[in-house]
Amino acid sequence: MNLASLCRREILSISAEASVQKAVELMRVHHVGALALTDPEDPTRVVGLVTDRDLVIHLLAQDRPPEEQNVGAFSSVNLIRVPGTSSVYEGVQAMHQHGVRRVFVTEPNGRLMGLLSIDDLLVSIADELSGLCEALRTGIDMESARTSPMFTPHELPGGVYLAAHEP
Repeated sequence: MNLASLCRREILSISAEASVQKAVELMRVHHVGALALTDPEDPTRVVGLVTDRDLVIHLLAQDRPPEEQNVGAFSSVNLIRVPGTSSVYEGVQAMHQHGVRRVFVTEPNGRLMGLLSIDDLLVSIADELSGLCEALRTGIDMESARTSPMFTPHELPGGVYLAAHEP
């Protein structure tokens, strides 16, 4: 499974010059925790990423009024990109190495394809672990359904038993 199959293709964006208030409203309405910030001169160019966590830690915790702030002042401009052909392991490694919870996923030509969050990875990994649990349960159920024991004890002189394996 590669990151292209896991990333969210619809990335919500907002101009880096927009107000924090407008950004927060957009996050709330669309139930997302991050917005791509676009260049005010070129709305197709992503120049940053702002998260709900960025806004809480750097804005609210410092008691700055959101309506007077522009969202670009609280964004990360160090955009982490990972090719869509990368594995889940490589996505996790990129997040770990850069200390981030979201990475942009790119096409082979470098064009932006989507956004991958740690939540997306956790859902994927949980699904795989669930499949492994089902395999274990099936194996246990199959073993329990056997009608004959796996081993047949044979009595030896002196009251000692030897278990013989039956195929």
